[in-house]
Amino acid sequence: MAGGQINRITLFKIPNEDDRKKLLDIYREMPTKAVKNGKPYIRSVTAGTAKDDQRAQGYTVAVQSVFDSVDDMIYYDNECAAHGNLKAFAKTVHQGAMMVFFENEL
Repeated sequence: MAGGQINRITLFKIPNEDDRKKLLDIYREMPTKAVKNGKPYIRSVTAGTAKDDQRAQGYTVAVQSVFDSVDDMIYYDNECAAHGNLKAFAKTVHQGAMMVFFENEL
């Protein structure tokens, strides 16, 4: 798929603080550990613990990942070993997750 840079927002409901820290540690390594054709392919990752606010609706961790293309994001979802490891851990600790992605239209 052709297009501009892809911004991906992922939210997790992770009640345990130690589990949140571990997930953030995994995300911290993602820009260098996630490789495609032997090279890092994620443009950037920004992540943190959500501030206490009723609008957070119980989500405790927010992540923004930026990819050069939808194809790179699809690779991340379906083939990336580093993301596979992240998903395996996240599935054991989250009580809800959501993801949206978009191209900047501004």
